[in-house]
Amino acid sequence: MVVSVETLRRWMIEVEIWVPRSQRNRRVHQPRHRRSCFGELIQIDGCDHEWFEDRAPRCTLLVYVDDATSRLMELRFVQSESTFDYFEATRSYLERHGKPVAFYSDQASVFRVTHSQTRENGGVTQFGRALSELNIDIICANTPQAKGRVERANLTLQDRLVKELRLAGIDSMEAANVFAPTFINSYNVRFGRAPMSEHDAHRPVRKDEDLEQILCWQEDRKISKELTVHFQGGRYLIEPSPETLELRSRRCRVHEYYDGRVELRYEGRCLPFTVFEEQRRVTQGAIVANKRLGAVLATIQADQRKRDEEALANPKVNKRKKVRIRKVRKAADASVATS
Repeated sequence: MVVSVETLRRWMIEVEIWVPRSQRNRRVHQPRHRRSCFGELIQIDGCDHEWFEDRAPRCTLLVYVDDATSRLMELRFVQSESTFDYFEATRSYLERHGKPVAFYSDQASVFRVTHSQTRENGGVTQFGRALSELNIDIICANTPQAKGRVERANLTLQDRLVKELRLAGIDSMEAANVFAPTFINSYNVRFGRAPMSEHDAHRPVRKDEDLEQILCWQEDRKISKELTVHFQGGRYLIEPSPETLELRSRRCRVHEYYDGRVELRYEGRCLPFTVFEEQRRVTQGAIVANKRLGAVLATIQADQRKRDEEALANPKVNKRKKVRIRKVRKAADASVATS
């Protein structure tokens, strides 16, 4: 006899073997002691909010907070939480302060592997791989209360930073990122505290640690017998030479950077190549591994509206389809107006 999961759960509840979640005792999250050293643990999180009120679209603020002192270490305004945005914010942090002992984050897919990432990347995310190369640990909190320091900082920023941006007349992410260091200094003077230990746990970035190469998207690809490499819908032709001909059927590493550049590397050295065909491909910076999709949905809506306008202007599209497009657009505009 095959019994469904819910039927089995109901039977267990009836004989008091299973306690429904609504009837369980609420878990108590007791506070823990701060880390003793500055730079020993950095809590990171992304806060989606209307930072510019009605002056600009909603966006996300990446926040880095030191656990020992509650100081703001890095602020960066981005459209959404993506791997590349965390790469850029972390690079700015490392160049300014050095390498901390560990980062403390939530369980977003930027930091924690999913099932598909387990199969493709050996159980490590791109952000985790980069931190491993830099000898920085990444700890994923099980609950929001575990990283309460950065969560409370987000609430403070939603009040104070919004007002500061309004007084400064800032209405763009670029201008806000320029203003961020000034706000960080004033915030830390008011809310920062002295650590229990005077030791600074930050370590300098070594000369052999190239942050541009480490903090980028990296994937292994097989070189075909024709010296071609496929990556994200594009085909790359490696220039034939005595050295590259020996690499057939071997695996190289593809590096994709924040600005869209692509490099092919084998054992650390660049391979010369040309792009055989450039298809419309999705860059890793556009893949949103985040919890809020407001910015992405707005972009999708704009693309859909553009396609509708092209269809309405196309004489080959029949009248019935144009009427249907106008009807759908009218209903969508009405729902936006009432929301």
